[in-house]
Amino acid sequence: MEAKFINLTQENIATEHICCAISDKKCAESYELKKDWLRKEFDNGYVFRRLDARAKVFIEYGPAEKGWAPIDAPDYLLLNCFWVSGQYKGQGYAKALLQSAMDDAKAQGKDGLVTIVGTRKFHFMSDTKWLLQQGFETCETLPYGFSLLVKKIRPDAPNPKCLDCVKSGEISDKTGVTVYYSNRCPFTEYHIQNSLPEAAKKRNIPLKIIKLDTMEAAQSAPAPATIFSLFYKGKFVTTDISVCMDSRFDKIV
Repeated sequence: MEAKFINLTQENIATEHICCAISDKKCAESYELKKDWLRKEFDNGYVFRRLDARAKVFIEYGPAEKGWAPIDAPDYLLLNCFWVSGQYKGQGYAKALLQSAMDDAKAQGKDGLVTIVGTRKFHFMSDTKWLLQQGFETCETLPYGFSLLVKKIRPDAPNPKCLDCVKSGEISDKTGVTVYYSNRCPFTEYHIQNSLPEAAKKRNIPLKIIKLDTMEAAQSAPAPATIFSLFYKGKFVTTDISVCMDSRFDKIV
């Protein structure tokens, strides 16, 4: 496989695309907010690497200590969004991108890679089964459907772990719908601020929206999925942003 990958940087992000929501006009503001988020995270050692094509083929990762996730994983790189879609599947791009992240971890003297997934496949999260096939191992499982996977460089390195704030999968507010989200995804802002309030109002369901707008807020979130997590009557329900849409709300919630 001959593939050219590029890293987005402060210098080129204004003119380069970020794979998702490229042509989605209604999410134009959300798209720019994701770019703004990336600009800030580049200063924390964050990496966004993608195929040099108009495609959804990319990987995102950075130092776990600076990660927007409620985990304890010092000296690991935290793997975030990692997608290869459509016609680009089965061509070795995913393995090449994953290897590039491992190479970076080795070059930085890290203990390995860590990532948050669904115990089964969750929306807007990496493919659990495929990662296990690539040598990742499960180091923690939460009772409401999340797993923490690790791929070590140093076999005797301590296992990453989830923080106590995500152990139960419940929040104190037991009324209606509560969502936590960040601008880590170019779809969140529009659908959470527009589609979801309409769906909740139509059903007369109380709605609380909590934006994770700092690393510290994300690291103390009540669920590991800090792109989007929806709770109903205090219990975790889904990471699927499409629940915000009227046509999908009842089916999922």
